[in-house]
Amino acid sequence: MAEVINMPRLSDTMEEGTLAKWFKKVGDSVNEGDILAEIETDKATMEFESFHEGELLYIGIKEGETAPVDSIIAIIGKKGENISSLINVSESKSKKEPDPVKEPERVKEPEPVKVPETLNTPNLQKEETKSTNTLKDSGNKVLISPLANKLAIERGVDLSQVKGTGDNGRIVKRDIENYKPATFVNTNNMIIATEESSYDLPNSTMRKSIAKRLSESKFTAPHYYLTVEFEMDNMISFREQYINTQNIKISYNDIIAKAVALSLVKNPKVNSRWHDNKIEISEHVHLGVAVAVEDGLVVPVIQFASSKDMSQINTEVKDFAERAKNKKLTPAEIEGSTFTISNLGMFGIESFTSIINQPNSAILSIGSIIEKPIVRDGEVVVGNTMKLTLACDHRAVDGATGSSFLKTLKEYIENPVSILI
Repeated sequence: MAEVINMPRLSDTMEEGTLAKWFKKVGDSVNEGDILAEIETDKATMEFESFHEGELLYIGIKEGETAPVDSIIAIIGKKGENISSLINVSESKSKKEPDPVKEPERVKEPEPVKVPETLNTPNLQKEETKSTNTLKDSGNKVLISPLANKLAIERGVDLSQVKGTGDNGRIVKRDIENYKPATFVNTNNMIIATEESSYDLPNSTMRKSIAKRLSESKFTAPHYYLTVEFEMDNMISFREQYINTQNIKISYNDIIAKAVALSLVKNPKVNSRWHDNKIEISEHVHLGVAVAVEDGLVVPVIQFASSKDMSQINTEVKDFAERAKNKKLTPAEIEGSTFTISNLGMFGIESFTSIINQPNSAILSIGSIIEKPIVRDGEVVVGNTMKLTLACDHRAVDGATGSSFLKTLKEYIENPVSILI
């Protein structure tokens, strides 16, 4: 018996999916486990495999098209099997009866108005050539007819760029109507735009989801921000020694991720989720790490991050980043975070604030390491510092709770050897 394949729900927030690519076409044989298609969800583009065997008898959505979850995308069955009833039943579920549209009343078109011969266009043109105004533009005299001048004002035309075709180089109506400004003017190797231009970029499923989820977070969770500045000299030395002794290259982000995970264990209220009737506090740390991709960003999750060492975190983050760019992350790898970090330090951003990745109650924004004068033991010396900003949902995390977390984090970051103890 033929099997209907519906648009799967590949993430907990997915409402619709875009069929990015078909790997099979109608008439192809399909084995269980074969990759049927790539589906773009609200979080990533994922491969969708078949759980059935047979022949691909029907494709209900073309590449590039979007369909809601549970709508029909394909049918697999025996060769020559009649599937018309399955198509009709599946499509009827997804269709809604349209509201009756009342036919608009026909409006009687007015009869054409007879224009006197004295007002015909040729006479207007003739009148235009007779009447001429002399205007000043950029210090130079410009000959222009009143009608052309009016039209130029309405269209915002720079008269110094218009070449007149009337008598003595006079600018007339047709000159304004036919005028097309140059897109660019090259002056001494400097490109100057002289015409407005733009293009449309269709919103992907991921981009629409990002807009929806972040808007919901910003306007439902009362955000507040705590910014701190930590000294990083010990961290810099620690990283160099770790790489030299362990022969394992780790990043500052890996060290900070581990420090954050340990700090959350000591401050579990920050590692929480808000519900209308309760605050859910997680004793485990599933650390979300924001990764930029072409269509926006995804947040793969390091599960049980507090139990992993920095080399394990480094390996996972690198793997996540690579597969995120190739759209190969699975749903399980981008769900279930209890806290999120976002690092823009590698782009030279000194400090910034992030929008909370709900249902988390907080997110940490990590800036770049800056070399600057600092006061140490009463003396001004050259040191390295880094700014971090904690965004909290005030419904679940109070200011004192957030401050306690940052105090613990400061101890780990400014004395990173304590991470290994």
